[in-house]
Amino acid sequence: MTDDRARTTHFGFQTVGEDEKAGMVHGVFTRVASRYDLMNDLMSGGVHRVWKEAMMDWLAPRPGQRLLDVAGGTGDIAFRFLKRAPGAEAVVLDMTESMLVEGRKRAEAEDMADRLEWVVGDAMALPFPDGVFDVYTISFGIRNVTRIEKALGEAFRVLRHGGRLMVLEFSQLPNPALQWAYDRYSFNVIPALGQMVANDRESYQYLVESIRRFPDQESFATMIREAGFEQVRYRNLSMGIAALHSGWKL
Repeated sequence: MTDDRARTTHFGFQTVGEDEKAGMVHGVFTRVASRYDLMNDLMSGGVHRVWKEAMMDWLAPRPGQRLLDVAGGTGDIAFRFLKRAPGAEAVVLDMTESMLVEGRKRAEAEDMADRLEWVVGDAMALPFPDGVFDVYTISFGIRNVTRIEKALGEAFRVLRHGGRLMVLEFSQLPNPALQWAYDRYSFNVIPALGQMVANDRESYQYLVESIRRFPDQESFATMIREAGFEQVRYRNLSMGIAALHSGWKL
């Protein structure tokens, strides 16, 4: 039998033990939590908000649904979901408690407190029984998971039959020239911005590298199908800088 402790994975461009990655990712998001929302606006020029609204448009939340937002951080997706779905409920799960603490400080969290739960947990071992959610979302988080296929398997497990998975993640531009230009921006501007705003160049260097290590749109769609999901589709956002992937548990 293979010893899991001997298995390796990537942390950005580094090769690390699988048993090390979760702690390293936790350290990154603990360090950036207080500036996370501000940095998202600065890095994307606010475009991440447009992408999240596009996610909600395709998802079309319905009244009474129960959402699990994994790697939900400061609650951006859950807040949007609940605003569009009267009577719906949302659970925001994140491995980094300090991210959830920042989310609970937001005005929306107080306004929606009776429909919102915050849970510290691991995407690869969700602390929920089978088939209890209508919708599973994860935004800009699945590339940080040690074993993506295990997280997708857990998503499938906790969804009800007829439930939907939706993933928003950075992806690959199909045009090589545009990808080259975007890489220049990512590797030169974002870590410098992280140093200036969050006093943390290293964490944002990792985040840029993790984007480049993430599978392209077709490869990730295949992973979703292999986890058991059907009717898997994706849509490129901003020419492929990000992509939305959708799948159903049927």
